[in-house]
Amino acid sequence: MRNSALSWFLALGLVCSAAALAMTANARQESQNQKKNKKEPDSSGIILPSNTPDAQAVDLLVSQMLGAWQIGDVDMMHKYYADDVVVVSGAWEPPLIGWDNFVRAYQAQRARTEGSHLDRSNSYTKVQGDSAWVTYQWQFSAQVDGQPMVVYGHTTLNLEKRTGQWLITLNHTSIVPTATPSSPPAGAH
Repeated sequence: MRNSALSWFLALGLVCSAAALAMTANARQESQNQKKNKKEPDSSGIILPSNTPDAQAVDLLVSQMLGAWQIGDVDMMHKYYADDVVVVSGAWEPPLIGWDNFVRAYQAQRARTEGSHLDRSNSYTKVQGDSAWVTYQWQFSAQVDGQPMVVYGHTTLNLEKRTGQWLITLNHTSIVPTATPSSPPAGAH
Protein backbone atom coordinates (compact mmCIF):
# COMPACT_ATOMS: atom_id res chain seq x y z
CA MET A 1 0.00 0.00 0.00
CA ARG A 2 2.82 2.38 0.84
CA ASN A 3 4.48 2.06 -2.57
CA SER A 4 1.07 2.23 -4.23
CA ALA A 5 0.22 5.40 -2.31
CA LEU A 6 3.35 7.06 -3.61
CA SER A 7 3.29 5.67 -7.15
CA TRP A 8 0.97 8.27 -8.72
CA PHE A 9 2.95 11.02 -7.06
CA LEU A 10 6.15 9.67 -8.54
CA ALA A 11 4.59 9.05 -11.95
CA LEU A 12 5.36 12.60 -12.95
CA GLY A 13 9.03 11.90 -13.24
CA LEU A 14 9.12 13.72 -10.03
CA VAL A 15 12.57 14.77 -9.42
CA CYS A 16 13.75 18.26 -9.02
CA SER A 17 15.49 20.32 -6.42
CA ALA A 18 15.64 23.88 -5.28
CA ALA A 19 18.03 24.26 -8.20
CA ALA A 20 15.20 23.61 -10.65
CA LEU A 21 13.15 26.35 -9.03
CA ALA A 22 16.17 28.62 -9.10
CA MET A 23 16.74 27.77 -12.77
CA THR A 24 13.13 28.70 -13.51
CA ALA A 25 13.43 32.01 -11.67
CA ASN A 26 16.84 32.69 -13.22
CA ALA A 27 15.54 31.91 -16.72
CA ARG A 28 12.66 34.36 -16.23
CA GLN A 29 15.00 37.05 -14.89
CA GLU A 30 17.48 36.46 -17.71
CA SER A 31 14.74 36.69 -20.30
CA GLN A 32 13.61 40.01 -18.83
CA ASN A 33 17.19 41.31 -18.78
CA GLN A 34 17.78 40.28 -22.39
CA LYS A 35 14.61 41.64 -24.02
CA LYS A 36 16.69 44.12 -25.98
CA ASN A 37 18.59 41.26 -27.66
CA LYS A 38 17.08 39.42 -30.61
CA LYS A 39 14.81 36.81 -29.03
CA GLU A 40 12.01 34.56 -30.15
CA PRO A 41 9.38 33.64 -27.55
CA ASP A 42 8.14 30.09 -27.54
CA SER A 43 4.52 29.37 -26.73
CA SER A 44 5.29 28.46 -23.11
CA GLY A 45 6.29 32.05 -22.33
CA ILE A 46 9.99 31.18 -22.10
CA ILE A 47 12.21 33.44 -24.14
CA LEU A 48 15.25 31.70 -25.58
CA PRO A 49 17.86 32.91 -28.02
CA SER A 50 16.82 31.88 -31.54
CA ASN A 51 19.90 29.67 -31.84
CA THR A 52 19.37 27.73 -28.57
CA PRO A 53 20.15 24.06 -29.27
CA ASP A 54 17.11 21.77 -28.92
CA ALA A 55 18.84 19.62 -26.27
CA GLN A 56 19.35 22.70 -24.09
CA ALA A 57 15.75 23.84 -24.65
CA VAL A 58 14.46 20.37 -23.70
CA ASP A 59 16.58 20.27 -20.53
CA LEU A 60 15.30 23.71 -19.52
CA LEU A 61 11.73 22.54 -20.18
CA VAL A 62 12.23 19.55 -17.86
CA SER A 63 13.70 21.77 -15.13
CA GLN A 64 10.83 24.24 -15.40
CA MET A 65 8.21 21.49 -15.45
CA LEU A 66 9.74 20.01 -12.31
CA GLY A 67 9.83 23.46 -10.71
CA ALA A 68 6.11 23.84 -11.44
CA TRP A 69 5.54 20.37 -10.01
CA GLN A 70 7.45 21.29 -6.85
CA ILE A 71 5.22 24.30 -6.15
CA GLY A 72 2.02 22.54 -7.24
CA ASP A 73 1.27 24.86 -10.18
CA VAL A 74 -0.72 22.56 -12.51
CA ASP A 75 -1.43 25.36 -14.98
CA MET A 76 2.30 25.91 -15.44
CA MET A 77 2.91 22.15 -15.59
CA HIS A 78 0.33 21.81 -18.35
CA LYS A 79 2.43 24.08 -20.58
CA TYR A 80 4.97 21.26 -20.78
CA TYR A 81 2.62 18.26 -21.18
CA ALA A 82 0.64 17.26 -24.26
CA ASP A 83 -3.10 16.85 -23.72
CA ASP A 84 -2.71 13.25 -24.94
CA VAL A 85 0.18 12.42 -22.59
CA VAL A 86 0.58 8.82 -21.36
CA VAL A 87 1.91 8.44 -17.81
CA VAL A 88 3.28 5.11 -16.53
CA SER A 89 3.87 4.99 -12.78
CA GLY A 90 6.26 2.83 -10.81
CA ALA A 91 3.38 0.67 -9.55
CA TRP A 92 1.76 -2.32 -11.24
CA GLU A 93 -1.27 -0.48 -12.58
CA PRO A 94 -2.64 0.73 -15.91
CA PRO A 95 -1.14 3.86 -17.43
CA LEU A 96 -2.92 7.18 -17.17
CA ILE A 97 -4.06 8.42 -20.56
CA GLY A 98 -4.48 12.16 -21.05
CA TRP A 99 -3.65 15.31 -19.13
CA ASP A 100 -6.98 15.45 -17.26
CA ASN A 101 -6.53 11.96 -15.78
CA PHE A 102 -2.93 12.68 -14.93
CA VAL A 103 -3.59 16.00 -13.18
CA ARG A 104 -6.41 14.49 -11.07
CA ALA A 105 -4.03 11.77 -9.83
CA TYR A 106 -1.27 14.34 -9.20
CA GLN A 107 -3.56 16.60 -7.17
CA ALA A 108 -4.96 13.71 -5.12
CA GLN A 109 -1.46 12.51 -4.22
CA ARG A 110 -0.16 16.01 -3.55
CA ALA A 111 -2.96 16.49 -1.00
CA ARG A 112 -1.56 13.52 0.97
CA THR A 113 2.06 14.73 0.92
CA GLU A 114 3.98 17.24 3.02
CA GLY A 115 7.55 18.50 2.96
CA SER A 116 8.53 16.89 -0.30
CA HIS A 117 12.06 17.23 -1.60
CA LEU A 118 13.21 16.01 -4.99
CA ASP A 119 16.65 15.69 -6.52
CA ARG A 120 17.33 14.88 -10.18
CA SER A 121 20.70 13.51 -11.25
CA ASN A 122 22.47 11.78 -14.14
CA SER A 123 20.26 13.37 -16.81
CA TYR A 124 20.78 12.52 -20.46
CA THR A 125 18.93 14.14 -23.37
CA LYS A 126 18.74 12.87 -26.94
CA VAL A 127 17.13 14.93 -29.73
CA GLN A 128 16.38 13.57 -33.19
CA GLY A 129 14.43 15.94 -35.41
CA ASP A 130 11.07 16.72 -33.79
CA SER A 131 11.43 13.90 -31.22
CA ALA A 132 13.45 13.84 -28.01
CA TRP A 133 13.82 11.83 -24.86
CA VAL A 134 15.27 12.62 -21.47
CA THR A 135 16.22 10.05 -18.88
CA TYR A 136 17.38 10.70 -15.33
CA GLN A 137 17.64 9.25 -11.85
CA TRP A 138 15.90 10.79 -8.89
CA GLN A 139 15.56 10.70 -5.11
CA PHE A 140 12.29 11.68 -3.47
CA SER A 141 11.69 12.28 0.25
CA ALA A 142 8.52 13.46 1.98
CA GLN A 143 5.87 12.75 4.56
CA VAL A 144 3.17 10.70 2.81
CA ASP A 145 0.04 10.11 4.88
CA GLY A 146 2.08 11.28 7.88
CA GLN A 147 4.84 8.71 7.37
CA PRO A 148 8.41 9.55 6.31
CA MET A 149 9.36 8.13 2.93
CA VAL A 150 12.49 8.08 0.78
CA VAL A 151 12.26 6.56 -2.68
CA TYR A 152 14.75 6.25 -5.55
CA GLY A 153 14.02 5.70 -9.19
CA HIS A 154 14.42 6.45 -12.88
CA THR A 155 12.24 8.47 -15.24
CA THR A 156 12.22 8.67 -19.01
CA LEU A 157 10.28 11.39 -20.80
CA ASN A 158 9.47 11.27 -24.51
CA LEU A 159 8.85 14.65 -26.10
CA GLU A 160 7.58 15.84 -29.46
CA LYS A 161 7.98 19.24 -31.04
CA ARG A 162 4.45 20.30 -31.99
CA THR A 163 3.92 23.65 -33.70
CA GLY A 164 7.38 24.71 -32.58
CA GLN A 165 6.93 23.78 -28.92
CA TRP A 166 8.41 20.77 -27.11
CA LEU A 167 5.77 18.79 -25.18
CA ILE A 168 6.04 15.71 -22.97
CA THR A 169 4.02 12.91 -24.59
CA LEU A 170 5.15 9.95 -22.45
CA ASN A 171 6.32 9.92 -18.85
CA HIS A 172 7.57 6.54 -17.64
CA THR A 173 8.78 6.13 -14.06
CA SER A 174 10.40 3.12 -12.38
CA ILE A 175 10.95 2.79 -8.64
CA VAL A 176 14.16 1.13 -7.47
CA PRO A 177 13.46 -1.35 -4.66
CA THR A 178 15.44 -0.76 -1.47
CA ALA A 179 15.97 -2.85 1.65
CA THR A 180 14.35 -0.18 3.85
CA PRO A 181 12.48 3.00 2.92
CA SER A 182 15.39 5.22 3.98
CA SER A 183 18.43 3.33 2.63
CA PRO A 184 19.82 4.36 -0.77
CA PRO A 185 20.35 1.75 -3.47
CA ALA A 186 23.94 0.67 -4.06
CA GLY A 187 25.88 3.42 -5.83
CA ALA A 188 23.30 6.19 -5.13
CA HIS A 189 24.73 9.69 -4.80
